[in-house]
Amino acid sequence: MGSDALPPAISVFGLGYVGSISAACFASRGHRVVGVDVDPRKLDLLRRGTAPVIEAGLGELVRDAVGSGLLSVTDSATVAVRDSDVSLVCVPTPSLTGGGLSTAYLEAVTAQIGSALATKAGPHTVVYRSTMLPGTCEGMLIPLLEERSGRRVGADLGVCVNPEFLREGTSVRDFFEPPKTVIGHTEDRSAALVAGLYDGLPGPRFLVPLGVAEMAKYVDNVFHALKVDFANEIGAICAALGLDSHDVMDVFLSDTKLNLSAAYLRPGFAFGGSCLPKDVRALTHAARKHDVEVPVIANILTSNEAHLHRALDTILALGKRKVGMFGLSFKSGTDDLRESPMVELAERLVGKGCDVVIHDENVALSRLTGSNKAHIDERLPHLAQLLTEDRETVANHGEVLVVAARDEATLSAVENAPAGTVVLDLLHVPRLREGRRGGEYLGLGW
Repeated sequence: MGSDALPPAISVFGLGYVGSISAACFASRGHRVVGVDVDPRKLDLLRRGTAPVIEAGLGELVRDAVGSGLLSVTDSATVAVRDSDVSLVCVPTPSLTGGGLSTAYLEAVTAQIGSALATKAGPHTVVYRSTMLPGTCEGMLIPLLEERSGRRVGADLGVCVNPEFLREGTSVRDFFEPPKTVIGHTEDRSAALVAGLYDGLPGPRFLVPLGVAEMAKYVDNVFHALKVDFANEIGAICAALGLDSHDVMDVFLSDTKLNLSAAYLRPGFAFGGSCLPKDVRALTHAARKHDVEVPVIANILTSNEAHLHRALDTILALGKRKVGMFGLSFKSGTDDLRESPMVELAERLVGKGCDVVIHDENVALSRLTGSNKAHIDERLPHLAQLLTEDRETVANHGEVLVVAARDEATLSAVENAPAGTVVLDLLHVPRLREGRRGGEYLGLGW
């Protein structure tokens, strides 16, 4: 697109909260926008330059956009698609009775856009802003769009997923100051076109597969819900203990190194150690003593146990008896074995009849003392028979290698393991996947 070229024209399907804000904001950036909705009331309001929803700053944007002629509306999908280069789908995806997601509006609009494209010449890009579960676009919407349009995703038909991160009350500001821009794409042309719609706006950009973009919105919203529940449960416990929960949370929120950061938010193996399990149990017990229900906090250890089971079940499902384990302490680089999930995993594998050999460069029986030694004496009294100081012995023994250490010597030993050895990566070490045939590399959650 040359410097004098007009910006892409946009049709917006669904003029509710997300659609009306997207339409007005894109029009304010110089795009010619056609809004589409089946509700005549919304269409009438917008024709008169009035926003169909109450939102700070939106009224002025709509009035100016309609007044300048950049924002118009129609109830015809054919007209909207004909007069635009990009179609944004912003229809609702409400819950069904059982908790599932209704895709009825998505399917209806996709079918309309597809039928309109069947009569239009030239390329067109369909962008889904609606919140939908991973796999919806690729498994349902693209086939429907291709069927109705007679096109195939590629040169003349692009499909992207571009989730919105707008908060009611601050959505106009969030549009112009986004925390991030996420674009799930099928091919480069449409990805570049959609990315260009946000030129000049701040925040990182992520060009990702369709499913990643679909999932990103759910991760955000579920985590926000989790944070609200966590804060409220802490508040309830504090109140029962006679503490000001806001004083407590002021201390908590001040820590941006560990608490409000990326720390602890990368999928891996279960947690353990001398602090986390003990403190979760203690706080849950204190809540119970004061008759305070804390279902989120009370189920943290249950969730952790389920994750350990995932690893165990993954190994056992392979039907291989010889298991080599790299790493035994609860955290790589330490010799702390207290409540280590790796010790628990080893114990359960032995209990299931597996032939286990373990290496941990920081764990030697001769150096074990105090609570470490007591823990091993109680949980794995036969540890001496399982431990070896030779990594190659583990790599050559295991039909399955469980990797919970990332030092160079360990990774090299794993990479040089005999052909056919299955590697279960508990840490997400991408290089372990390289060079392994299908089924020889398994990630725990990736």
